[in-house]
Amino acid sequence: MTQTHSFSFDPDAAASASPAGQDDTTAQAVRDISEVPAVEVISTAAIHLMSAAAVKLGLSEDTDSERAEDLIDLDEARKLITALAGLITAGAPEVGDQHARPLRDGLRSLQLAFREASAIPDEPGKGPGEKYTGPVR
Repeated sequence: MTQTHSFSFDPDAAASASPAGQDDTTAQAVRDISEVPAVEVISTAAIHLMSAAAVKLGLSEDTDSERAEDLIDLDEARKLITALAGLITAGAPEVGDQHARPLRDGLRSLQLAFREASAIPDEPGKGPGEKYTGPVR
């Protein structure tokens, strides 16, 4: 049976901790994080980077107040995709192929979406994250 963990960090609780030691809330947050497997922390960080990059590429859904295309920022998307590529490349041997494969697939999709959205295409191997993944086709 697989046990599901979730983690969170409350910066307000951490900021309110006394300088001489941790209060109960901060100590509990540390205990909670210590129970989360590394693969889950790495996967969660990757999903957050993927989600942010997708929004910056205009791949999110329109809302009542904003259109996805109004949120496009390719410079920011490039940074997020490159960070994601570094995380996945470095973390893949540690988390195993079963966890890394869907992350790699998501990364590749974002790299291709970036290439499609860019008015001036990058040279092969020079796109976001390609220094870690190699050229994406």
